[in-house]
Amino acid sequence: MKVTIDREECTSCEVCWEECPDFFEQSDEDSWSQVVKEYRISDNPAAGEVPEDQEDCVQEAAESCPVEIIHIKE
Repeated sequence: MKVTIDREECTSCEVCWEECPDFFEQSDEDSWSQVVKEYRISDNPAAGEVPEDQEDCVQEAAESCPVEIIHIKE
């Protein structure tokens, strides 16, 4: 499962990184949501490969995002 985040649309509401802190985090540079370094694709903070054991929490975080900027591709 892969995830992309429309980071420019992020409102820094904290929902995703509170829901799934092992996968999402707040950027120190711009305060937007990003994928933690360990799971990034090509070191892109807006794209990540989800480990199987985190799929449920990533799915819940995406569904909880109030601005619907987290996209999941199977």
